[in-house]
Amino acid sequence: MNQAEFIKVISPFKDKVFRLSRRMLISIEEAEDATQEVLVKLWNSRAKLSGYSSVEALAMTMTKNYCLDRLKSKQASEMRIVHSNYTDREAGLHKQAEDRDSLWWVQKIMLQLPEQQRMIVQLREVEQYEFEEIAKMLDMNETAVRVALSRARKTLRDEMTKKHSSGIN
Repeated sequence: MNQAEFIKVISPFKDKVFRLSRRMLISIEEAEDATQEVLVKLWNSRAKLSGYSSVEALAMTMTKNYCLDRLKSKQASEMRIVHSNYTDREAGLHKQAEDRDSLWWVQKIMLQLPEQQRMIVQLREVEQYEFEEIAKMLDMNETAVRVALSRARKTLRDEMTKKHSSGIN
């Protein structure tokens, strides 16, 4: 596979690799490094890529594993997962403030979710992967993915309901 063919293969999903890295590693610089590392690994194994049914699934799995390794490393003691893709530019100032507050609470609640649930929420809700694809990426049963996503959503919903009904704690 030459460089042009390689670029054609990875172009549709390289932004997803970055977003997953960004979600897991918080730092834009760390996410850029992770994305570059995954793309370099894919480039180095480009001769074998034709043997994979989904290069995208392979790339997302590699990204997940790389990011988890970074999070476990000693250098990663200050890293945490956040979601910062949501902004509503059309809303008024009051609505924007409420949205920022809600986003902050969602981020805080997401940090309390088990790692696997955070990954599933990211892959399903943000990256829009199908359950079957997520199951392959995370080496899980499809039913287990659905159950974990359901539990994560319930936790998020219940905690946000508590925050909105009782005020800020």
